[in-house]
Amino acid sequence: MNDEKSFELSLLKKSETIYPDSPDSAIIEAFENRFPQRNYVIEFDCPEFTSLCPITGQPDFARIRIIYIPLMKCLESKSLKLFLGSFRNTGMFHEEITNTILDHIVEKVAPKWALVLGIMNPRGGISIRVSAEYTNPDHPTEAPAWVHNL
Repeated sequence: MNDEKSFELSLLKKSETIYPDSPDSAIIEAFENRFPQRNYVIEFDCPEFTSLCPITGQPDFARIRIIYIPLMKCLESKSLKLFLGSFRNTGMFHEEITNTILDHIVEKVAPKWALVLGIMNPRGGISIRVSAEYTNPDHPTEAPAWVHNL
């Protein structure tokens, strides 16, 4: 990746891991998609996501799944891990978490299509599942058929 199309990956090069204090202070990095002419799916599965209830301050546990079809850039996984870790000390409702994650991804890589699933562990006997979807208006792409079975 030593050409003019490369993207700088500063977090991947660091030997130490420092989690940002909040999602707004986190940096998501990206690298060049070498196959922008092709629709293919990238999926991240984050089964140990944690955040805080904005009312009680109690920890919330969830599984976050990020599924997207890249256009010009792909998400770099270490920076994504640090971004998701930045929610650990952040109080947000599940709906806001899921949409915030999607907003940051769309802002950084402008995918053809993306879906973020927030599968929240039960609290008080109720689990919550939130999905947020994005379709790029300049490159309308349908969700893969198997996504509807998630």
